[in-house]
Amino acid sequence: MEWIEELKSFIPEEQIKTTLADRHSYSYDGSFGEYLPDAVVQVKQKEEVAAVLKLANMYHIPVNPRGQATCLSGGPLPVHGGISLDLSQWPQHVEVFPDDLIAVTSPSTRTGKINEAAEAYGLMYPPDPSSAHVATIGGNLAENSGGPRGLKYGVTKDFVIGLELVTPEGEIIRTGGRTIKNVTGFDLTKLVVGSEGTLGVITEATLKLLPKPPAVQTLMVVFDDVRTAGAAISKTLTSGILPSKMEFMDQACIQAVENFQPAGLPVDADAIVIIELDGHPETIAIETERVQDIMENIGAVKSTIPETEAEAAKIWHARKQVSPAIAKIKPTKVSEDATVPRSKIPDLMDRLDVIKEKHNVEIVVFGHAGDGNLHPNVLCDKRDQEEMRRVELAVEDMFEAAIELGGTLSGEHGIGTMKAPFMEMELGEVGLDLMKRIKDSWDPNGIMNPGKVFPEKGQKLVLRNE
Repeated sequence: MEWIEELKSFIPEEQIKTTLADRHSYSYDGSFGEYLPDAVVQVKQKEEVAAVLKLANMYHIPVNPRGQATCLSGGPLPVHGGISLDLSQWPQHVEVFPDDLIAVTSPSTRTGKINEAAEAYGLMYPPDPSSAHVATIGGNLAENSGGPRGLKYGVTKDFVIGLELVTPEGEIIRTGGRTIKNVTGFDLTKLVVGSEGTLGVITEATLKLLPKPPAVQTLMVVFDDVRTAGAAISKTLTSGILPSKMEFMDQACIQAVENFQPAGLPVDADAIVIIELDGHPETIAIETERVQDIMENIGAVKSTIPETEAEAAKIWHARKQVSPAIAKIKPTKVSEDATVPRSKIPDLMDRLDVIKEKHNVEIVVFGHAGDGNLHPNVLCDKRDQEEMRRVELAVEDMFEAAIELGGTLSGEHGIGTMKAPFMEMELGEVGLDLMKRIKDSWDPNGIMNPGKVFPEKGQKLVLRNE
């Protein structure tokens, strides 16, 4: 193809991959579906990104930005072919400015590395998605990722104060800056964060940091009824205490983890809630006692306070093992992130039980219950076409349930290809059209990550090989 030859005039040839084997390795992510790009370009500096986008505009070639491809919603998939723009080979770089409480980082930097760099100065970068040890900050920015600490500290967008961005037409711009307060004009920074690569390519980010709390305390609370656990979560959050983390695991998750990597979790419990409090040691001591009282008054069976950091770490490690543990139960795992107002958590639990029975599917539930962001995972086998059709119907019902309860399609995984068909259900026709017009004004030739966020004609959720 002519445009591939032109690429070689300004991108080193070893950074351009066109063999079938190379392209196939870029055809999938952590979700469903495989789409083959026409070429892979491994960019390592902003000037290369700008040149690629200018060429792509000239030839109307789709460009699909990609980091480590841990995305669970299809964000980096080259749905319409074109270029997979690989930013994972960009040199990782993070510089901390402790007096300003900020960090400046390249898009390829692993999210966990940013927090490690901050900790050297007694600071922290709060957003902590479970994939932080492998995911790039560029991908987190694109998807507006969350994590357990989102309950107290917020998600990625709450810590981004400035960006360097290559626009879809290949122009390099800066949004925001290095100041915490900035109300100059439209907030383009917040518009770009969470836009899933449809409005440009992020090449640098300026992130807000916070002082690291001097102490933390973990509690594990056991329940013999899922709805009671949900009520206890809501009661705690309206008591004036704001934990940094509040995680939920149902019995299926508990048993899966114990079968995978035994951690001493109570396998006979219907649910457990894992809580982390952070702050001044004296405050934590008071709050720990109050949380225990609240939980027990609501109906908790038992509460456990780890005596050492190692014991606490073991509990949190068990929580992080849920996803790989349940993946051992069946060959396929459909991971969702239904999110509802906190008061509606018990109602969502009930709706998930109904969906499970209605479609005869296996659903396990865990997640960041403190902010209403649950992860119902459907366990199945994608080789079984009939089962996968039931899974599709179940997932559709999950989305509908979340929205009917005043919630949203996604708390942290993003829309991508997986949830695009349901966008109008949440935003309405006018709201969706307004977003589309913003996209069209930024990207007049429609080259930036097409097939994501916005539903295409006749598009529906398909998890089978059709």
